[in-house]
Amino acid sequence: MTSSVLARSPAAEYTQRMNRVLDHIDRHLDTPLELAALAEVAHFSAFHFHRMFAAWMGETLGDYVRRRRLEVGALHLAANARVGVLQVAQSVGFGSGEAFARAFKLHFGCTPTAWRTNTPQRWAQELQHARRLAERNLDQTEGKHDQAADAASGDHAGLSNSREFALMQVTITQLPAVRVAYMRHIGPYGLPINQFWSQTFVPWASAQGLLPGASCYGIGQDDPHITPAAQCRYDACVAVPDGFVAKSPTSITTLPGGRYAVASFKGAVPQLTLAWTELLRDWLPASGMQLDGRPVFEHMPPDTHYDSATGVFSCELCVPVKAL
Repeated sequence: MTSSVLARSPAAEYTQRMNRVLDHIDRHLDTPLELAALAEVAHFSAFHFHRMFAAWMGETLGDYVRRRRLEVGALHLAANARVGVLQVAQSVGFGSGEAFARAFKLHFGCTPTAWRTNTPQRWAQELQHARRLAERNLDQTEGKHDQAADAASGDHAGLSNSREFALMQVTITQLPAVRVAYMRHIGPYGLPINQFWSQTFVPWASAQGLLPGASCYGIGQDDPHITPAAQCRYDACVAVPDGFVAKSPTSITTLPGGRYAVASFKGAVPQLTLAWTELLRDWLPASGMQLDGRPVFEHMPPDTHYDSATGVFSCELCVPVKAL
C-alpha cells in the first residue's frame, strides 16, 4: 500500500486519532481519565467513543486504563525499590494503597509487595529465557543462511555468547530532545517489528523524502514480560524538521532529552531482544541508577548499516536513567 493510499484511508485516520488517546492516557495515568475528555482528544462523539474504542483495541476503555495503570505500577515497583507502594499507587491513579493492592492481585496474581520481592528471581528467569531463545534463533538463522553466516561469522560468533551483552560498553550521556513522526504497530515484538519497518514505515518515510539522511528511532512502549504480546505497542519514528506536518497514518511527538545510558548494538532481531533484556535486567540493577518515566528507545543514525542477507544491523540502545 502506497503512502498516498494510506493518507486517504479512513481506517488510518481512526488509527491516528486512537493513538492520540493512548498517548494521552499514558501521560495522565495519575489523573482522572473521563470518557468525555478522552473522546475530545480523539475528536469523536462521546456517545459513540466507548464502543469505537472497544472495537479498535479489543477491550473496553475502562479495562484498558486499568490495565495500563497496573502495568506501569508493576514497572515502578520493580525498577524503583525505594519508592513506597502507596506512592506507586498514587502515581498511576489509585486513590489508596488498598485499592491498588486489590486490583494488582486480581491482575497479576500476587500482592505489590510480593511482586517487588520476587523481582530479582523473576528477572533472572527472564534473562535466562531470553538467552536460550536468542541462541536457538541464531542457530536457525545460520542454518538458513550458511554462506551469509560464514561471511558474517565474526559478528555472530560474539553474539552467540550471551555474556557478550553483559560486557557491552555503556556510556552515560545527555541527549537532546528530538521531534519525530511515528507510526504505531500493536502486536508481538521481534520479527513482526522488522517487517513493519521494511514493509510499511521505511517506504512511507522514503516517499516523504526523509530517508535516507535522517535518524530513526524505535520505541517499545510496553514491557513484553508484563503486557500480553498481542497488546504491546511499538512506534517506528523518524526525525523531522519543525515545519514538517504529519498526515494520517502518522503522528508527531517529541522524544524527551536528558540523561541516558547508551549502549551500542550489532546483531539480528533475536539478539536485539536479548540485548535489551541484558541491559535492563542485568546491567541496570548493578549500575547504581534506575529508570525514570521517559521511554526507552533504539536510535538508528543516518549511517546505520543493515545487511538484508543476514538481518544484521546496528543501533544504539538508549535507557533514560536517574540516580537511585
